[in-house]
Amino acid sequence: MTRCSIIVPVLNETGEIEGLLRHLKALPGAASAEVIVVDGGVAGDTLQAIRAPGVIRLRAPVGRARQMNAGAASARGAILLFLHADTRLPENALPMIYEIMGNPAFVGGAFDLGIRSDRRSHRFIAAVASLRSRLTQIPYGDQAIFLNRACFERLGGYPDIPLMEDVALMRRIKRERMRIHILPSRVSTSPRRWEAEGILWTTLRNWTLLALYGAGVSPATLARHYRSGKAVYERSGAD
Repeated sequence: MTRCSIIVPVLNETGEIEGLLRHLKALPGAASAEVIVVDGGVAGDTLQAIRAPGVIRLRAPVGRARQMNAGAASARGAILLFLHADTRLPENALPMIYEIMGNPAFVGGAFDLGIRSDRRSHRFIAAVASLRSRLTQIPYGDQAIFLNRACFERLGGYPDIPLMEDVALMRRIKRERMRIHILPSRVSTSPRRWEAEGILWTTLRNWTLLALYGAGVSPATLARHYRSGKAVYERSGAD
């Protein structure tokens, strides 16, 4: 029986995908989950790099919201877990998710953020992001958001916007007074964005994006002014 559908939106992730799939296969409870990889690349390079058996492979128009919605539409699980290709789950992620989702008080949740780095600045960023999500109850995509499928479908999925789709959906859940649970265990995400663009610049840019979005600036406007190719596609939320 498929209890959980793990949906992975990808774009040019040939270097990450096999490592992620090995990680997911080794998780306790993996037999109760299906993995759906949704490629937004024109050539589908990431799908072609998959060697692991049993993975559901989909193509969708580029854009994290569109790719995740396409994956959700094909999912069989009652729980939808949205996972970035460069993020790894804590060892007991699936049993913890099942326990939370067994409580009808919650429609979903996420994990605290961790970054695979020993640098103090990365640890500080992760701690601030985790604290923020706990205070606001609005986790970002890097935190492995999971949702009850029926709730996700009732809300119409992720809004088809080029940026901040995770924030928009979480804000709607909050407005409708539905509850999520932030698990204290940490995901482990790659530091590659901060290392490629600079820790200070990336952090300030992400905070600026969030502030402007909260002030009413449209995601399309934010995307035009702040996107810079692949580096920002890989970060459709802001930590």
